[in-house]
Amino acid sequence: MDDQTRIELEAAAFRRLRDHLAERTDVQNIDMMNLAGFCRNCLSRWYQEAANERGIEMTKEEAREAFYGMPYDEWRAKHQTEASAEQQAAFSKTHG
Repeated sequence: MDDQTRIELEAAAFRRLRDHLAERTDVQNIDMMNLAGFCRNCLSRWYQEAANERGIEMTKEEAREAFYGMPYDEWRAKHQTEASAEQQAAFSKTHG
Protein backbone atom coordinates (compact mmCIF):
# COMPACT_ATOMS: atom_id res chain seq x y z
CA MET A 1 0.00 0.00 0.00
CA ASP A 2 1.35 3.42 -0.88
CA ASP A 3 1.62 6.21 1.71
CA GLN A 4 -1.18 8.34 0.23
CA THR A 5 -3.65 5.45 0.34
CA ARG A 6 -2.64 4.65 3.92
CA ILE A 7 -3.16 8.30 4.93
CA GLU A 8 -6.57 8.36 3.25
CA LEU A 9 -7.63 5.15 5.00
CA GLU A 10 -6.44 6.44 8.37
CA ALA A 11 -8.32 9.71 7.80
CA ALA A 12 -11.48 7.80 6.84
CA ALA A 13 -11.22 5.68 9.99
CA PHE A 14 -10.78 8.81 12.12
CA ARG A 15 -13.83 10.46 10.51
CA ARG A 16 -15.87 7.31 11.12
CA LEU A 17 -14.83 7.26 14.78
CA ARG A 18 -15.71 10.96 15.11
CA ASP A 19 -19.10 10.40 13.46
CA HIS A 20 -19.79 7.32 15.57
CA LEU A 21 -19.08 9.25 18.76
CA ALA A 22 -21.29 12.10 17.53
CA GLU A 23 -24.14 9.60 17.19
CA ARG A 24 -23.47 8.06 20.62
CA THR A 25 -24.08 11.10 22.80
CA ASP A 26 -25.33 8.68 25.47
CA VAL A 27 -21.71 7.63 26.01
CA GLN A 28 -20.20 10.21 28.31
CA ASN A 29 -16.56 11.29 28.12
CA ILE A 30 -15.94 10.13 31.68
CA ASP A 31 -17.18 6.65 30.74
CA MET A 32 -14.78 6.58 27.81
CA MET A 33 -11.92 7.73 30.05
CA ASN A 34 -12.75 5.12 32.68
CA LEU A 35 -12.99 2.31 30.16
CA ALA A 36 -10.51 3.20 27.42
CA GLY A 37 -8.27 5.92 28.83
CA PHE A 38 -9.25 8.51 26.22
CA CYS A 39 -12.31 10.53 25.27
CA ARG A 40 -13.61 13.04 22.76
CA ASN A 41 -11.54 15.79 24.39
CA CYS A 42 -8.39 13.70 23.97
CA LEU A 43 -9.17 13.19 20.29
CA SER A 44 -9.73 16.90 19.78
CA ARG A 45 -6.44 17.64 21.61
CA TRP A 46 -4.58 15.17 19.39
CA TYR A 47 -6.14 16.90 16.38
CA GLN A 48 -4.93 20.27 17.67
CA GLU A 49 -1.45 18.91 18.36
CA ALA A 50 -1.22 17.48 14.84
CA ALA A 51 -2.24 20.86 13.39
CA ASN A 52 0.22 22.76 15.56
CA GLU A 53 3.05 20.35 14.64
CA ARG A 54 2.42 21.28 11.01
CA GLY A 55 2.54 25.01 11.72
CA ILE A 56 -1.24 25.44 11.69
CA GLU A 57 -2.37 27.66 14.54
CA MET A 58 -5.32 26.07 16.31
CA THR A 59 -6.65 26.72 19.78
CA LYS A 60 -8.14 24.11 22.08
CA GLU A 61 -11.58 25.63 21.49
CA GLU A 62 -11.14 25.52 17.69
CA ALA A 63 -10.04 21.88 17.83
CA ARG A 64 -12.98 20.93 20.03
CA GLU A 65 -15.41 22.67 17.70
CA ALA A 66 -13.86 20.85 14.73
CA PHE A 67 -14.24 17.51 16.51
CA TYR A 68 -17.63 18.04 18.19
CA GLY A 69 -19.15 19.85 15.21
CA MET A 70 -20.25 22.72 17.47
CA PRO A 71 -18.80 24.82 20.26
CA TYR A 72 -17.85 22.59 23.18
CA ASP A 73 -20.03 24.50 25.66
CA GLU A 74 -23.02 23.91 23.38
CA TRP A 75 -22.26 20.17 23.16
CA ARG A 76 -21.91 19.97 26.93
CA ALA A 77 -25.24 21.73 27.48
CA LYS A 78 -27.00 19.38 25.05
CA HIS A 79 -25.37 16.06 25.88
CA GLN A 80 -23.20 15.98 28.99
CA THR A 81 -24.64 14.80 32.27
CA GLU A 82 -23.26 15.19 35.77
CA ALA A 83 -20.79 12.47 36.61
CA SER A 84 -22.03 10.10 39.27
CA ALA A 85 -20.06 9.41 42.42
CA GLU A 86 -19.19 5.98 40.97
CA GLN A 87 -17.91 7.51 37.73
CA GLN A 88 -15.84 10.06 39.63
CA ALA A 89 -14.40 7.38 41.92
CA ALA A 90 -13.46 5.19 38.96
CA PHE A 91 -11.84 8.17 37.25
CA SER A 92 -9.86 9.07 40.37
CA LYS A 93 -8.67 5.49 40.68
CA THR A 94 -7.31 5.33 37.13
CA HIS A 95 -6.36 8.97 36.49
CA GLY A 96 -5.81 10.41 39.96
